[in-house]
Amino acid sequence: MNNRLDFIDLFAGVGGFNFAITQGGGNCIFSSEIDENACKTYQLNHQYTPLGDITLPEIQNQIPPHNILCAGFPCQPFSVAGYRKGFLDTRGTLFFEIEKIVGKHLPEVVFLENVKNLKTHDKGNTFSTIKHSLEQLGYAVFAEVLNTATHANIPQNRERIFIVCFHQDKVPNWKDFQFPKPIKLTKTIHDILSHEKQYDCYYYTPENCYFYNDLLSGSLKEDTVYQWRRKYVRENKNQLCPTLTANMGMGGHNVPIIKDAYGFRKLTPDECFRFQGYKNFRLPEIAKSHLYKQAGNSVTVPLIERIFDEIKRVLL
Repeated sequence: MNNRLDFIDLFAGVGGFNFAITQGGGNCIFSSEIDENACKTYQLNHQYTPLGDITLPEIQNQIPPHNILCAGFPCQPFSVAGYRKGFLDTRGTLFFEIEKIVGKHLPEVVFLENVKNLKTHDKGNTFSTIKHSLEQLGYAVFAEVLNTATHANIPQNRERIFIVCFHQDKVPNWKDFQFPKPIKLTKTIHDILSHEKQYDCYYYTPENCYFYNDLLSGSLKEDTVYQWRRKYVRENKNQLCPTLTANMGMGGHNVPIIKDAYGFRKLTPDECFRFQGYKNFRLPEIAKSHLYKQAGNSVTVPLIERIFDEIKRVLL
């Protein structure tokens, strides 16, 4: 295996980066995740458990030399779905932990993912700070907002910013990097959704759903995914799944809803992971709210694969 593809997986979640880059020939030599439930899902699918809190010196000191640093660092501080406090939020400062690790190890490549609002947060000052910090360490910084629906052949409307950085002294042809081009969307939501009856707990009834009458009056069709938007049901006329969010399993306002042959129901956790491009993915026996959160926080695996293909083209 080419050791230029040794990578570390920070803020690893359930291991979406790991799946994608390992599929592309990479070798994961370190991973870190603080959420215990995400670690259970990670362990079940990758056969080892990530180390814990990356802000702790004793964890950082275990990071081995590596060539690629991957991190889908926490996005809530910059998300339009949150309070957008950015670096004022404790989670927002976690970028500077990445900066510290990058400064110590100087990997050839830094590969980051976050919500698209990161680029415009605080009138662009937040992104400028991140970009300047990495440039000061010798990196050329490429950043682009890509959509799962247009770049991964997955019918989910999910825009995320991807930041790819090459150390200019270690990767002479860094200028050759390009983000992947759009590809045709050939899959529909029906390629993702399960068509058999699901467990009763996924179905809305007058007894368990305060907006059940809105579902009845909305003339819901079986060829789209809807959203409950606090006070009304919104149809996604583009026939894509709306952006999956971390709070969708907790009564959040972006709850995806479908109508199937058996009634109105929410997406199952397994369907949510399929809308993120996971295949043959195993779910542990934990509360479903944790699984929804994990799917909403995850990267889209095929999109990471496509970007990594472009990284390899420059690196190898």
